[in-house]
Amino acid sequence: MSAAATRGKVSGIRTVRRAAWSAGALFWTAFAVLEGVNHGWLAAILAVAFFIAPDLTFLAGLRDAATTERGRLSPRAVPYYNAAHRALVPFALMVVYTVTPVTWAPLFAGLCGWMAHISVDRAFGYGLRTKEGFQRH
Repeated sequence: MSAAATRGKVSGIRTVRRAAWSAGALFWTAFAVLEGVNHGWLAAILAVAFFIAPDLTFLAGLRDAATTERGRLSPRAVPYYNAAHRALVPFALMVVYTVTPVTWAPLFAGLCGWMAHISVDRAFGYGLRTKEGFQRH
């Protein structure tokens, strides 16, 4: 297979993957909004807070921001960023939520917001980082 054909195939896979993450982003965002509407203001606030919270991990590298090149995350912040941006974490917590007697709807709304954040990031091409702080491809 030629290099051009390989690049085309990889590009096609990325397009399909980003489209799937876009569908997931729509689903989880709609689910978070629905939970907020159905269960009140606390559920809505937690959905929004959990949607924003994963990007607060950037603050762990704030001290190095002046010396870090554009597009790179401080290596100090990478473990926190990657932990907060793994879809398996909120998904596993959702599974635990559904199989235990916990029935606090705002928590589930927050988890939906977290999944929405991860899905939106992946849909726009932002994924996990290497230990040096660069985007993984």
